[in-house]
Amino acid sequence: MAHSPSETATHASLRSYVWGFMLSLGLTGLSFGAVMSGVLPSEAILPIITVLAVVQLLVQLVFFLHLGTAPDQRSNTTIFLLTIMLIAIIVSGSLWVIHNANVNMMPSGMTIERAKALD
Repeated sequence: MAHSPSETATHASLRSYVWGFMLSLGLTGLSFGAVMSGVLPSEAILPIITVLAVVQLLVQLVFFLHLGTAPDQRSNTTIFLLTIMLIAIIVSGSLWVIHNANVNMMPSGMTIERAKALD
């Protein structure tokens, strides 16, 4: 079954890869320039780099991993979102278990002599 050019253009085309590459290079250059130029105050560098990193992540997800709302991209997007949700459940569950283990295994202020006396 042959696809029309409009169907393949939404999934992968040289033009979309070039746009994604150029945007990624531009965002990387902006991040590098924000740190190395010394123009920005030091308090503003971390928030700016964080925003640029999130924008670059979105650019790469859309242009290289082809995540989007188009019909041929919905399955990729759904699988990606479910993977993120699974990772969040595993990480939060692990942190919860570690926290509970830390709280329940904290040493008390009891001395060895007092513990032996209670036996």
